[in-house]
Amino acid sequence: MSETYPRDLIGYGKDVPDAAWPGGARIALQCVINYEEGGENCILHGDDASEAYLQEVPGLAPLPGQRNIQVESMYEYGSRAGLWRLMRLFKRYDWPVTVYGVAMALQRNPDAVAAMLENGHEIASHGLRWIDYQTVPEEVERAHIREALAIHEAVTGSRPRGWYTGRVSPRTRRLVAEETDCLYDADSYADDLPYWETVGDKQQLIVPYTLDNNDMKFATLHGLSTGEEFFTYLRDAFDVLYEEGADKPRMMSVGLHCRLAGRPGRTAGLRRFLDYVAGHEKVWVCRRVDIAKHWRERFPPG
Repeated sequence: MSETYPRDLIGYGKDVPDAAWPGGARIALQCVINYEEGGENCILHGDDASEAYLQEVPGLAPLPGQRNIQVESMYEYGSRAGLWRLMRLFKRYDWPVTVYGVAMALQRNPDAVAAMLENGHEIASHGLRWIDYQTVPEEVERAHIREALAIHEAVTGSRPRGWYTGRVSPRTRRLVAEETDCLYDADSYADDLPYWETVGDKQQLIVPYTLDNNDMKFATLHGLSTGEEFFTYLRDAFDVLYEEGADKPRMMSVGLHCRLAGRPGRTAGLRRFLDYVAGHEKVWVCRRVDIAKHWRERFPPG
């Protein structure tokens, strides 16, 4: 990166570092449950229009000034049923996950927060609201970050160690670096491994996320249709990274949403993937904060 062109298109290039995951693992695998239900766009939340993103009817338009009861109920399924199905699934396999928790959503469901903590899952911050921050004024986004941190600590008992806004603005990374003491920022899809980025006068660890190994493809036009398709894509991604990991270990993220992967037919595909992974050795199933701590110890900022 340079002052004239701030993007890094080079990355590690051909010299991929040896991640040296614990136990000699060839791949670090971590699953994310996005908990957003109750923090999305809604007239009841003071927003100008209803939510239309990542629900069962791709291409649906927001309703200005009106509630969309249909979409609201799809989101409600996530917190009422989908979350608990996913929690039971991961408990069955004894797998720790990272939860991206929208502060307003966490605040509305104390039982969900208690279950996440009881099962040893990491709760990273997913911001104050599940809204698009692209055109939100900087002072408003900064205030939202501060409020998210306060609510997160109040409802979980500690400050978040990771951050993922998701629907970011060009200012989000800088604001997160300025306002939080998180061990990692996940608002990137740029690599198969963590990396350091200079943000102002701070070295920020980036632990990239995924939008391809992600159930959001069920809510996009021409995306995934069946649980079997979801399993097949996840399996193929795992196979490639696992093979590459024999030489230089890799990282794989899987993105899930309570209202999407929490539906029975999709959970079936996810379960097949967990079964498939369980048949392999040298896989480190972990939380994103575990990856961040490992990377910071092995590759401290220069």
